[in-house]
Amino acid sequence: MGITQRLTLAEFLAIPEEDPALELEPDGVVVQKVSPKGRHSRLQFVLCDRINQFAEPRRMALAFPELRAVFGGGAYVPDVSVFAWDRIPGTADDEIADVFEEPPDAAIEIVSPRQSPNALLRRCVWYVENGVAFALLVDPTDRSILRFEQEHAARVLRAGDGIDFGAVLHGFRLTVDEVFAALRLR
Repeated sequence: MGITQRLTLAEFLAIPEEDPALELEPDGVVVQKVSPKGRHSRLQFVLCDRINQFAEPRRMALAFPELRAVFGGGAYVPDVSVFAWDRIPGTADDEIADVFEEPPDAAIEIVSPRQSPNALLRRCVWYVENGVAFALLVDPTDRSILRFEQEHAARVLRAGDGIDFGAVLHGFRLTVDEVFAALRLR
């Protein structure tokens, strides 16, 4: 990526897609996502899978991996975005749209090696300040999950703790232990 100047949202959305994805921060800075490694990829898959197994049959919500959402003057690609069923944008043919221009109901970021946890902390705070009901920051290195919610202090979740998915996934149960158990081979 050779972009060094600040871009407007319209300018950013006009540039070609790259892999890993490019993101636009609200101040116009373009950043490239870190390419996921093994633990990150596994946690992302398991979180999407567990959420969708519960929520999709109930037409409650859908979890999307690496979905660009344009809102609040930024264009981010959370590791997992959860949208309540009635907020998923659709096409005229009643299919899922390609463009999501509203904040997700929940955003999950997973810390990867060589990635700044502080940058992800700031991002999670920005998410909830800009319409996301709650954000989770999953750190496989210390087996913790930080939960951010509008008008509440961040909460650290560790082994033995349940993860509160609130009204977004009412009745869904998942513990910190279950999330990180997905990393075990035996």
